[in-house]
Amino acid sequence: MDRQETLLTLIRQVSKKKDIHPAADESLFESGMLDSFALPDLVSAIEKEFKISIPDSDLNPRKFDSIERMEAYLDSRG
Repeated sequence: MDRQETLLTLIRQVSKKKDIHPAADESLFESGMLDSFALPDLVSAIEKEFKISIPDSDLNPRKFDSIERMEAYLDSRG
């Protein structure tokens, strides 16, 4: 499974919406797929899946607003 598919699976789990198919650049928050209450759950799932630690200072919806932004964030983490 590629990273985009993995992120989409995590988004579906956190949002509890199994039939969503966001475009890679679609805003997950503006579209209503996720809300600010889901952000900590999403970040926790990303940490677990990719075995990284995301500092509290990075808990910003903008960094996790789309699959593309999540991938860019993961790329920046090395």
